[in-house]
Amino acid sequence: MLTLQFLPYSEIEHLNSSKRIKRLLSIVKEEKIVLLEGRLKKQEETELIKRTMEEISNGFRGIELSVIYPENKEDALFTKIKKGLISALLGDRQGFTIIGPATIIKEIKQAPNKIQLLTEEQGAPAKRPTRRNGKRAAKKAAGQAG
Repeated sequence: MLTLQFLPYSEIEHLNSSKRIKRLLSIVKEEKIVLLEGRLKKQEETELIKRTMEEISNGFRGIELSVIYPENKEDALFTKIKKGLISALLGDRQGFTIIGPATIIKEIKQAPNKIQLLTEEQGAPAKRPTRRNGKRAAKKAAGQAG
């Protein structure tokens, strides 16, 4: 089962960088995909990746991370100033961050107006042909009746 956990920025804004990273990693280690309102600072993203690399094991293969940030290069000067002021007052609430376990997230594709999150099914073993079915398929392929 795929679990998405929405995390409002207000739940992490009072935490220091280390505690933010610890909180996000603990959710991801529960095999959940975090949908974070806003984004982390560049230093926090770097530290998150560093801590992830340190904690990789057989049970935890790492994370996939993607940040979607709505940015219009053609904004007027007043709009840019307004966005900067809002960001300074409220924190990094613009945009959207997706963080998930590498065992579940196969790939994250971004485009200017959409995102595709490709996942792998967990817990279901790949179907392998049984010996009997394998022989039957081989006979059928060779044109013999089975």
